[in-house]
Amino acid sequence: MWATITRPFAWLMLQLYKWTGNYGIALILFGLTVNIILTPFMAKSKKSTMQSTRLQPRIQELQTRHAGNQQKLNEEMQKLYREEGINPMSGCLWSLIPFPILIALYSVIRQPLTRMMFIGSEAVTALQEFFVNSGWYTIPEKADAYFEIKLAGILHEHYAEVQNAIAAGEETLSKVDLSRLADVDFHFLGMDLGSVPDFRFWNFDWSSKEKWLPAVGLFMIPVIATILSWAQMKVGNLGNPQQQNDQAAASMKTMTMTMPLMSLWFCFIMPAAMGIYWSSNSVFGMIRDYIMTKIFKKQLDEEDAARLAARQERDRDLELKRLETERKHAEGTNEKNANTSKKKIQANEKQKSNERKAALEREDRAARREMLGIEDAEVPASQVGNRRYARGRAYDPDRFKLPEELAEEPEATAEAEQEAAAEETVAETTENNEIEEVKEET
Repeated sequence: MWATITRPFAWLMLQLYKWTGNYGIALILFGLTVNIILTPFMAKSKKSTMQSTRLQPRIQELQTRHAGNQQKLNEEMQKLYREEGINPMSGCLWSLIPFPILIALYSVIRQPLTRMMFIGSEAVTALQEFFVNSGWYTIPEKADAYFEIKLAGILHEHYAEVQNAIAAGEETLSKVDLSRLADVDFHFLGMDLGSVPDFRFWNFDWSSKEKWLPAVGLFMIPVIATILSWAQMKVGNLGNPQQQNDQAAASMKTMTMTMPLMSLWFCFIMPAAMGIYWSSNSVFGMIRDYIMTKIFKKQLDEEDAARLAARQERDRDLELKRLETERKHAEGTNEKNANTSKKKIQANEKQKSNERKAALEREDRAARREMLGIEDAEVPASQVGNRRYARGRAYDPDRFKLPEELAEEPEATAEAEQEAAAEETVAETTENNEIEEVKEET
């Protein structure tokens, strides 16, 4: 199954090599081709990321407002994303596409015979046996993950001899089909891209330029790939607003440092060809991100302006409707709401009917008392509500006043105050009784 997945990438890589005749240039063109193919997908990821970043102030506002209610916060954030037409996961999903391609390319580089030339494992074994018998290759004591690269390098050095042996019907090579063999030279700018860079520069052979110069070049490939990876992340974040949240800013800073360091480590444990691809991919990615940032920034600014204008227009319409409703309410010309439920209308009508009935009964009762000449009972100063002696039978409102102060107060004022208190208490008592009666009748 994995061979089927890697076949398109292997075919593309082999065709680019046959076209250019240079393994390093083929890798660079491979990175360019992959970036062109992925541009529509990366555009979606870039736009979604920029949209999500612009929403950070509103998200932080929601987090502050619903700090103690995680469920409500999730609902409001989903509502916000839905209103803005953003899928927060799309930015992550599309950005993961390059990783399977990277793994497929690594498989093609690591196994050029089986993955790029499409020869079987039996043919690889026969080729290895022929090289051993010819004295060109020694099987290592420990398993070598990159032995196919070494076999492909030996094949390049002795390609004419291998072809002559196949044509002559050499016994070892005649057992398998080697018609797909290709002459691939892994050298680029004097460096063998099939070898793994060595970070221990202090162990280099500095005796001659022919020895130390390729070693230093291989050492610099991971370093350059790391610098370009960091630069790509910085360029990719240029179009995003400054993070207001300290935690988010710290996470972004950590990622900006961690990802390039991972590139450094990977390029020092993989063939140098991966570092060439990584570097070219970063350069093309920077160019792509810069262009996309310019385009999407303009688009998002226009969309934000249109959305703000629509929201302001909607707010103005709502305010005008509110003012119109208040004016009609004040004039008593409110139209009946057609959306009001029948049950609510009946409840409102019943309440108004009960209020009218209670008012008529109060007027009738007052008229009967007046006709019969019934006078309200004297209300003591100690009465509170229906309780006549709530403050005690011996309650005296003037108990804290001095005799000379009591003598100075006009008797009419004291009597007026007592009558007002009595009237207020009687009115309160009557009102409570009437309300109770209305409740019993209804």
